[in-house]
Amino acid sequence: MKTTFSIAAIMVAALLSGCSMFQQNSPGVQHPAQTAPKTNNAVAIASEHAHKEATTLNTTAIVTPDTTLLAKVVAANEVGRFVVVGFPGNQAPKLQQSLFLYRAGLKVAEVKVTGPQSDNNIVADLVSGDAKVGDVVRAE
Repeated sequence: MKTTFSIAAIMVAALLSGCSMFQQNSPGVQHPAQTAPKTNNAVAIASEHAHKEATTLNTTAIVTPDTTLLAKVVAANEVGRFVVVGFPGNQAPKLQQSLFLYRAGLKVAEVKVTGPQSDNNIVADLVSGDAKVGDVVRAE
């Protein structure tokens, strides 16, 4: 009787430990702590990816904002060889700064900021190339 009870106890212990082993390591089962939150926000996904990379490298993630000047030509005067450039928000170039105009991703002109400035718009002289309304203005 004592032998039967010992064998039964060993079998129950083996079954319980085997079931818990399969439950923890099962590839189809994901625990809430191991699953990533589902989101459609690209910034959150990129930030989470950077954080995962940083933790694997045992470093902290450094996020640097893009502060490059980006504007559009709002008016162009071919005869006077100048353009009026509209900048978003508080961004404004310095006087005598050289900027480049892009159309369809290709560099088409170079301008030099001369002023005057009114609100978010500033006048720039054409140094080379030609300009059209809607051209993208960048510092590089």
